[in-house]
Amino acid sequence: QLQLVESGGGLVRPGGSLRLACGASGSTLDYLDIGWFRQAPGKERGGVSCIDSRGSTMVSVDSGNGRFTISRDNAKNTVYLRIDSLSPKDTTVYYCASRTTRSICSLGSSRYDYWGQGTQVTVSS
Repeated sequence: QLQLVESGGGLVRPGGSLRLACGASGSTLDYLDIGWFRQAPGKERGGVSCIDSRGSTMVSVDSGNGRFTISRDNAKNTVYLRIDSLSPKDTTVYYCASRTTRSICSLGSSRYDYWGQGTQVTVSS
């Protein structure tokens, strides 16, 4: 069974960057869309960015102002999310999720089937 594991989170200073990774075991990511989401305490889980199985369609939330870059390396069974110009508002847990590929990926959390446990990102000076 597919298992997703996020990594790359941690403490970073405002203005810095992080690259999160979503690794998979138990199955290949080749035919899966991958989404990145984040959820602050007491708030709904919101979509950040997604990528389709071939890496040809990528969507990022408008509020990201171009700070989110998603990519995938199917040979490594891994999807990455780079976040630039981090601010304290980005502090939260980031999750990756997968679903069978469609023509375009989605930022809707209800459309995804498998989820990782999340990785904490803390932005603080």
